[in-house]
Amino acid sequence: MAQMEKTQGGQDKKEEAPQQQKKGKGKLVAEKRPRGLAAPDVSDPKLVSEVQKMGAITPFALASQFNLRLSVAKDLLEDLERRRVVRLVGGNARIRIYQPAAA
Repeated sequence: MAQMEKTQGGQDKKEEAPQQQKKGKGKLVAEKRPRGLAAPDVSDPKLVSEVQKMGAITPFALASQFNLRLSVAKDLLEDLERRRVVRLVGGNARIRIYQPAAA
């Protein structure tokens, strides 16, 4: 009798599981959002003020904050450096580290 109750309880859980899970092995599928392909306007004061608030600025941090692709974030940082909004403080060929330029 107890064995039948256990199997019945297991079947109830299996019926509820497909509503929460979309793929097998118990992993929940995260909703994918497309990343922005176009860089935001560099002269936008809102963008500049957000960048000035950041301590260390990396392409990944910028891409995460503004929902951009890494390549777009790298190009944006290079453009900001040319405009002297940020300055390069370190890094190598794979990653660059910037910080806001002193006003």
